[in-house]
Amino acid sequence: ASDVYKRQVDARMGVITQTRRHTFLVSLLGIKHVVLAVNKMDLVDFSEERFNEIVAEYKKFVAPLGIPDVTCIPLSALDGDNVVDKSERTPWYEGLSLLDFLETVHIDSDNNFSDFRFPVQTVIRPNLDFRGFAGSITSGSIRRGDPIVTLPSFQNSRIKRIVTPDGELEEAFSPQAVVLELEDEIDISSGDMIVKKGNLPHIEDRLEARVIWMSEKPLLPRSKYIMRHAGRNIQGRIVELQYDIDVNTLESRHATQLPLNHVGRIVLETSSPLFYDYYRDNRSGGAFILIDPLNNVTAGAGMLRPPHRDKVPEKEK
Repeated sequence: ASDVYKRQVDARMGVITQTRRHTFLVSLLGIKHVVLAVNKMDLVDFSEERFNEIVAEYKKFVAPLGIPDVTCIPLSALDGDNVVDKSERTPWYEGLSLLDFLETVHIDSDNNFSDFRFPVQTVIRPNLDFRGFAGSITSGSIRRGDPIVTLPSFQNSRIKRIVTPDGELEEAFSPQAVVLELEDEIDISSGDMIVKKGNLPHIEDRLEARVIWMSEKPLLPRSKYIMRHAGRNIQGRIVELQYDIDVNTLESRHATQLPLNHVGRIVLETSSPLFYDYYRDNRSGGAFILIDPLNNVTAGAGMLRPPHRDKVPEKEK
């Protein structure tokens, strides 16, 4: 499941830098369930003491990240110990096998079913009697007759029909792909968004975000990028690099650039207002990528966050 992160560590090596880095990235992505598979337990004689040492070190690192569900399982993939069935060689372990955990972990409540967001991908007009707006519901739900608002035009209407290849629906949910027909003739284009009346996203042209840098060309303040968000491309400029984050200590530190594979916090300005949600509230509405306009390469991936006034905590300066 995409809402569960499975991380394997070697029982001999324990928690290494790569484990810390990946776990930190997982926390940024809002994944709420982590299973730490401590593998090669056969090489440490299925030592409960060694397993507990690794678990204690990992949970100490995870504690400030706010991941609500962390499960640790001792494994030996070579012989299948605790992979499918519980192993007799770890009588001290009282938890589930890896497969049992993955089959029973509850993730439905992790999705956002409250905020209806419908980025329009294309307009469908097969004849003069029908004009529909096609796309995928990225979050929330919608019913026939619900009042809606279109962005960025702020025009009001109601849902007349919800159409799918299998027929019409009374109600549709994320992540269904549907065609919405409105009661009123409204000019809507690809890249616009339909939301419920009274449940608008944030609308601003100055944004703050955590960004994971993926380009060998470092991020520099005042650089310009194409921002891809909710099916829409918009011109953006890095106003400020607030800080870089050490993935081992999680400390924030001043930086003048953000190199490959680093994580930092930025202030970004867009050429026109963006309608978005904070990533913590709505992943689809808070995620974006930055594209280098010179070579069309994805340079970074970001998560929109509330304004952060104290850029670097006093104790970390």
